[in-house]
Amino acid sequence: MGSWDWQVFLQDPGGKDPTYWQWLLSAWGWTVSVALCALVVALVLGSIVGVIRTLPNSPGWVRVGNAWVELFRNVPLLVQIFLWYHVVPALFTVMRDVPPFVLVVLALGFFTSARIAEQLRSGIQALPRGQRYAGMAVGFTTPQYYRYVILPMAYRIIIPPLTSESMNIFKNSSVAFAVSIAEMTQFAMQAGEETARPMEMYLAVTVLYIISAFAINRIMASIEKRTRVPGFIAQAGGGGH
Repeated sequence: MGSWDWQVFLQDPGGKDPTYWQWLLSAWGWTVSVALCALVVALVLGSIVGVIRTLPNSPGWVRVGNAWVELFRNVPLLVQIFLWYHVVPALFTVMRDVPPFVLVVLALGFFTSARIAEQLRSGIQALPRGQRYAGMAVGFTTPQYYRYVILPMAYRIIIPPLTSESMNIFKNSSVAFAVSIAEMTQFAMQAGEETARPMEMYLAVTVLYIISAFAINRIMASIEKRTRVPGFIAQAGGGGH
């Protein structure tokens, strides 16, 4: 194995970025942007589908929610990326001018929403049934007791699995290279070929992934600590009590 050459990051790649180091930071920014935007999409859609799957006396909506989860959870993410990039614009003319960045965000967001929906469903079902009855007893409508009683507690329960999903969505953003999004994986592949220093490039990208995942973990741990309800212990994935 040859010696390491970290000065390669100070070389000029001949593009819009003065050095490979600045190109790497730009790619990191694209990775973070894809991950954060997709996480917002996943949280919104996952919450809606998760609630739908637990609605009382609504078997039709429950089936719709179940179908959503099965569809997006069981098709590989890379396949979904290509479907959004090649198939959806061909089927829907309104999507033809949508930038690849948006398509990747939608693909990653929809894929992760199925997982979040399943976790929220488990979190809701882990709550004591008495909380539902209490909300109904004070005259709340179904939307009101979901908003004020059930969801605030359910989200607290599923913070640990949401931490994992937040880290996964950041790592899964690497598939964006398949449709030429200038994120870190594409940087490592291209810069490694240009400089004949793939080991340094991939190692630097790996370090940035680790730093990002650790930062997400610490942020979510802080949120979990601040939102913990004293004396309440429940496990997402369990049934109702």
